[in-house]
Amino acid sequence: MPSPRVVVLDHGSGNVRSAVRALERVGADVELTADRAAAAEADGLVVPGVGAFATVMAGLDAVGGGQVVGRRLAGGRPVLGICVGMQVMFDLGVEHGHRTAGLGQWPGTVERLPADVVPHMGWNTVEVPAGSTLFAGVEDERFYFVHSYGVLRWEMRSGHARLRAPLVTWSQHGGRFVAAVENGPLSATQFHPEKSGDAGAALLENWVRSLR
Repeated sequence: MPSPRVVVLDHGSGNVRSAVRALERVGADVELTADRAAAAEADGLVVPGVGAFATVMAGLDAVGGGQVVGRRLAGGRPVLGICVGMQVMFDLGVEHGHRTAGLGQWPGTVERLPADVVPHMGWNTVEVPAGSTLFAGVEDERFYFVHSYGVLRWEMRSGHARLRAPLVTWSQHGGRFVAAVENGPLSATQFHPEKSGDAGAALLENWVRSLR
């Protein structure tokens, strides 16, 4: 069986090579590109992001990333957001008093973590809901976080009773924040699976396997 084709969207965010290598190690055929056709046609699309919410959104806007993500999800085609690549899936980012519109796939606001020390940097446990596919086999492992902002409240209401409700994974730093979401074709992690050792590799392998 051919390897799933994965595009890591190149929108100018730093440190994406580690994500490419990690995906290759778990069996994906990976391309780093901003080409919209390639991003639309791939079996899976990864949206990375580091740094400021507004900067990542500007990079996505420059390459038509919002349109690509929206069209893929409308067609039920998988997308994985990582770190700020997860944050931009929400409605709004608030940093240093500046409000920046996100992609609006989920309701909610990205805001500063309510902790005495930020950034939240290092390994942390997560609270995984029952039935998770993304965390299968690594529910009790630690993952690597580097962030000062996050989503503190899950605001999406339950949809149609016959549709599976989103699975929300939480972690703690000064209070609870969203660590990951699984919502149909759209999945995302606040932590960096590509920097999370064997646990992160297993999570990425779970996602890549779901593309077959």
